[in-house]
Amino acid sequence: MITIKSPREIDEMAKSGAILAGMHRGLREIIKPGMSSWEIEEFARNYIESHDAICEQIGFEGYEYATCVSVNDEICHGFPRKNLILKDGDLIKVDTVVNYHGAMSDSCWSYVVGKSTPEIDRLMEVTKKALYLGIDQAQVGNRIGDIGAAIQKYTEEENGYGDVRDFIGHGIGPTMHESPNVPHYGVAGKGLRLREGMTITIEPMINTGTYEITMDDPSGWVARTADGGLSCQFEHTIVITKDGPKILTSQDPEMDAKYLWKPAE
Repeated sequence: MITIKSPREIDEMAKSGAILAGMHRGLREIIKPGMSSWEIEEFARNYIESHDAICEQIGFEGYEYATCVSVNDEICHGFPRKNLILKDGDLIKVDTVVNYHGAMSDSCWSYVVGKSTPEIDRLMEVTKKALYLGIDQAQVGNRIGDIGAAIQKYTEEENGYGDVRDFIGHGIGPTMHESPNVPHYGVAGKGLRLREGMTITIEPMINTGTYEITMDDPSGWVARTADGGLSCQFEHTIVITKDGPKILTSQDPEMDAKYLWKPAE
C-alpha cells in the first residue's frame, strides 16, 4: 500500500532524518585505518539511541544490527564485524534506518578509509551524482521509470559502470519498506505516476564492473559484486511535493538548499 503523508507526518520524518544525517556526519570524523567495522556499529547505535530514537533495522527479518557496513566488493547488507579491521583505501557503505517516535528515515552513505584512489574517487563522484539525477526526476506527475532511466543512462551509458538491479529503493513510513518499488534502472515515462506527499528512498548501488551480484555468503544476507569489483552507494529519503523533491536526510543544507523541506507553520 502507498501512503500519502500529511505535512505533520513529513515534519516528523524530517526530524528522524536529521538524526540520521547527524549520525553520518559523525562517522566522517571517526572512520580511520585500524578501527574495526564494529566500532561503526557502536557509534551509530549510541548516536541514534542518545537522540531518543530507535535503531529500526535491529530485528528486521532476523537482522541483528543497527547498521549494515559493507566493504569494497560488498554491495549491501554487510555485517559490522569486530574482526574486520579497516585499512587505507577501503570503500565503506554504512546504511541504517531511524525510527523517531514512529517516523522513519533511511540513508546510506559511502566513505573512503584514509587515503583514497582515483578509481574510488570517480566511482563515488558518479554514484553521488546519480543519486541527485534520480532525485531531480521525482516530480509530481513524473513516473517511477523516469528516476531509474536517469540513473541508468548516467551510470551505465555515460560512465560504463554497472547499475545494480537486484536491490532497489522503496516507499517508507510508517513502516521501513512499503510500496512503491523504486528501481534505479528503467524506461522513462513508464511505471507508477508520482503524487504529492509520497515519501520514497532513492539509493543507487553502482559497481565498477558488472551490475550482477553474488549471494554466496553463508549468512544469506551479504551481496557482493559478481566480478569482485568495487561497489558504491548513496541514499536519501525524500518527499515529493508540488515544489519539487525535498530531501529529508540532508547532511549538507548549503549544498541541498533547493531540496530542503520547510516545516509546516
